[in-house]
Amino acid sequence: MHQSSGTRGEPRKATVLLRGGFVYTPTDPFATAILLDGDTVAWVGEESAADSFAAGADEVVDLDGALVTPAFTDAHVHVTATGLTLTGLDLSGAADLAQALEQVAAYAAAHPADRVMLGHGWDESRWPERRAPTRAELDRVTGGRPLYLSRTDVHSAAVTSGLAALVPDLAGRAGHDPQAPLTRDAHHAVRRAAYAAVTPAQREAAQRAALRHAAAQGIGSLHECAGPDISSQDDLTGLLALAAEGDGPRVLGYWAEPVRDPADLDRLRDLGAVGAGGDLFVDGSLGSHTACLHAPYADDAAVTGVSYLDGETIARHLLLCTQGGVQAGFHAIGDAAVDAVVAGVRAAAEAAGLDRVRALRHRVEHAEMLSGQAVAGFAEFGLVASVQPAFDAAWGGPDGMYAARLGAERAAALNPYAALTRAGVPLALGSDSPVTPLDPWGAVRAAAFHRTPEHRISARAAFTGHTRGGWRAVGRDDAGVLVPGAPADYAVWRVGDLVVQAPDERVANWSTDPRSGTPGLPDLTPGGELPTALRTVVGGRTVYERPNG
Repeated sequence: MHQSSGTRGEPRKATVLLRGGFVYTPTDPFATAILLDGDTVAWVGEESAADSFAAGADEVVDLDGALVTPAFTDAHVHVTATGLTLTGLDLSGAADLAQALEQVAAYAAAHPADRVMLGHGWDESRWPERRAPTRAELDRVTGGRPLYLSRTDVHSAAVTSGLAALVPDLAGRAGHDPQAPLTRDAHHAVRRAAYAAVTPAQREAAQRAALRHAAAQGIGSLHECAGPDISSQDDLTGLLALAAEGDGPRVLGYWAEPVRDPADLDRLRDLGAVGAGGDLFVDGSLGSHTACLHAPYADDAAVTGVSYLDGETIARHLLLCTQGGVQAGFHAIGDAAVDAVVAGVRAAAEAAGLDRVRALRHRVEHAEMLSGQAVAGFAEFGLVASVQPAFDAAWGGPDGMYAARLGAERAAALNPYAALTRAGVPLALGSDSPVTPLDPWGAVRAAAFHRTPEHRISARAAFTGHTRGGWRAVGRDDAGVLVPGAPADYAVWRVGDLVVQAPDERVANWSTDPRSGTPGLPDLTPGGELPTALRTVVGGRTVYERPNG
């Protein structure tokens, strides 16, 4: 890809013509060029028409066969935690418990001045030992220094005695265990104590690292899911201020605190949040046995998970948000939690009116365990399903963690993207990073090649959910697509052949026939190489350019 002029990082006030490649747009399946006017798409079309724009353009870019698509939107991210994982102790690659403990010991030795050490990503379900590190083991390799080590799902954490001592009433909190990982209120308390030790400078450095990494993945906007049990008000306002500088992806923030009074909505607006939701926990996660289920876990018959919010609180939150014109949302994974949200939305619709509820596009994060009735409820009330296909790729299948927790039958019903799509439920795709990595093409692949074949959706539908779907989830129908008048948020990719998935139930079939009249996407067949981002542009401003791209 070659350009004739232009300065990286500066807003483009002039016209830019990209030509000689492929442009993914619904207006023309054969588009090879796109014209940007400042921060807006001005024209998209074929090479023969591009000549008429070339002479008047301030900059002409030869795509050299590259693909231009809308920039991705990751609809569920924890930016600071992502940055801390990118720059700190990441145990996601540990092959077993012993290797994880070795990594912890090495990190502790290399960071003697850290007041609290932070780590993330262990997953005992992948280890041959099938158990988490104990507090005694972590004390041994750290000398007892304060350490917070979140499980991959971030709904439980292993800690040292040094960190436990920073929460004087920890032993009396729900979810405490003197040796096993902490869950529920005990986990929330140690997380607050751990993140309180992060200095403003460390926090900003982590946020910048995460935003840089997102831009390098072709991501143009992020939905930050903040809240009092996840991060802090300072963390959210600092992130929004940093993003407003315009050097990276856009960030739209959600604040996860129940609205119990109309005045709570004013505080939400003061924070700069676009909605009262995100990780407003109705339940926890399947991996930590805290997702709320109607029937017990298959691998622990005494447990049905945790319910953090009662039905009255859910319904009141939804009603007050609806009456105040504010988008609401919840984190709900288990079937009992999802059903509680649907019941709350129904109550809000009865009190405030169905049309008002539908207009706000209230969200449900994760929404993994849905019955047919729940899917119908999502469609009836216009709920957005904010989903993470990488969860299925990581933990789905007959031998995965989901099957271990739920049994094969219930596990095979998880993440029913095809049923949601058929019902007309809008999907907004994301990663929940650092739970799974920022990897948008990987997420599109995971949705198109779901481990349960009947839940697969087309690559085109998944791509739309990861681009336009994220914008629609925040009430913007004019963005996330390359058409005239849309924001100039796009990414340029080095790709192989472009293909079209067959528009029938054989969703693993691909076609390169241009007569399909459908714009092509990269071949995402598992095992193949995913596209490489060459440039990411947000609002006409280049926020990432691959060196020697």
